[in-house]
Amino acid sequence: MLKTTIQGFLTAVKGLLITVRHLFAARNSRESLDIRDENYFEKQHGIATVQFPKQKMPIPEVARYQLDVEIDDCIVCDLCAKACPVDCIDIISIKSPQAIGNTSDGSVKRLYPEKFDIDMAKCMYCGLCTVVCPTECITMTNKYDRSTQKLTDLIYGFSEMSDTEINQRKQEWTQFQAEKEAAKKK
Repeated sequence: MLKTTIQGFLTAVKGLLITVRHLFAARNSRESLDIRDENYFEKQHGIATVQFPKQKMPIPEVARYQLDVEIDDCIVCDLCAKACPVDCIDIISIKSPQAIGNTSDGSVKRLYPEKFDIDMAKCMYCGLCTVVCPTECITMTNKYDRSTQKLTDLIYGFSEMSDTEINQRKQEWTQFQAEKEAAKKK
C-alpha cells in the first residue's frame, strides 16, 4: 500500500512539473512557423494559442477555403453545379444567338450567366466543382475567416448582369427562336 501511495505521489509531481515547465515556457512567444517546415511539429514550445485577428495560422498551398469565380472566364456549362454533392451552386443561363466572346483559355462563350450564386453555408469544401471546371474559372482561395450573423450573407453572387440586361438578352433569344421558326415554315 505504501508503494502505491508513493507511486501516486510521484505521478502527481511529474504531472505538476510538466504543467509548471509549460507555464514558464509560455512566457516566450512562439514565432510564426511555416507549416511546410519539416520541423513544424517539433517546435511546439511557447504560447500555443494563435492571437487570431493579429496572427493567422499558416495555411498549406493545397488548402480548401472560400470559393471564387472569375465570371469572365465562365462558359456557364453548369458542370460545377452538377458535381456539387450539396447543391450549393445555383446557376441560371441565358442562351445567345451568336458567340459572345472567348475566355482567357480560348473557349467560346455562348451563354450569359443570369444567376451564378454559391451558398458557402452549404458548401462542404470538397473541391469537386474546381476539378470539373473546363475553363478553371472556379477556384478555392486562401480566405477562411468569413464569419457573419446572418446565413444569407454567405451567399455570394458572381453574375454581373442587371435586370434590364437580363430582359434584353432573353428578348434577343426569343426573337432569334421566332425568326428560326418562321424560316422553317417558309
